[in-house]
Amino acid sequence: MSEPLVTLRDVSLGYDGTLILERVSLAIERGEFLALLGPNGAGKTTLLRGILGLIPALAGRIQFGFDRRVSPPGYVPQRDALDPIFPLSVFEVVLMGTYAKLPPLWPAGRPLRRLAAQCLEHVGLGDSAGRPFWSLSGGQKQRVLIARALAVQPEILLLDEPTAGVDVEAEAAIIRLLTALNRERGLTVVLVTHHLGRVRSALGSAVWVDEGRAVKHAIDALATIDGAAALSRPVAETA
Repeated sequence: MSEPLVTLRDVSLGYDGTLILERVSLAIERGEFLALLGPNGAGKTTLLRGILGLIPALAGRIQFGFDRRVSPPGYVPQRDALDPIFPLSVFEVVLMGTYAKLPPLWPAGRPLRRLAAQCLEHVGLGDSAGRPFWSLSGGQKQRVLIARALAVQPEILLLDEPTAGVDVEAEAAIIRLLTALNRERGLTVVLVTHHLGRVRSALGSAVWVDEGRAVKHAIDALATIDGAAALSRPVAETA
């Protein structure tokens, strides 16, 4: 059995010394499609940021089965508002994703520009490369941000409510895209969501986050997301 892509061992997370999550132990397997579920304010985004390394663990260890310097995680934030006074094109936004592989202040050469163009094509927006990013619809912006994350060439893609604020049609397009990335390219996907029913068919498992805990469960244990009582078959936690 291959090494997990990410392993959390007794990890505590929080801000300014205040605990949000305590003693979290779980593993994210390669090729997995995993959802982070739970009530508002329970700590789903905190857990995602901990996995990304954006906030340090207050206790415990987070181990990675890949070299984050060679292949940084791909990250799609919930919202990324680029002010219209900065007229970045769609292509320029995606090209930002390649900067993770460059020394400071180095320009992106032809290979990385080709990569950015390919990522934009992959999300179905190759024809929009020259458009101002701010002029796109909410769903189109999210697909551009997914393309930016793919330009990092990640082994794991983490998304914070990628369908928040978009219409049903755009949401379906985003879920289809993430499902294809997972099933066809083997990309490990972790997303925060409040809409289990719309992604359930793509998921292998989910983490229920509530009351300071985060526990991984088999997807067929999730009857609803109305409360922890619906989660009856937890996956064994990492020792």
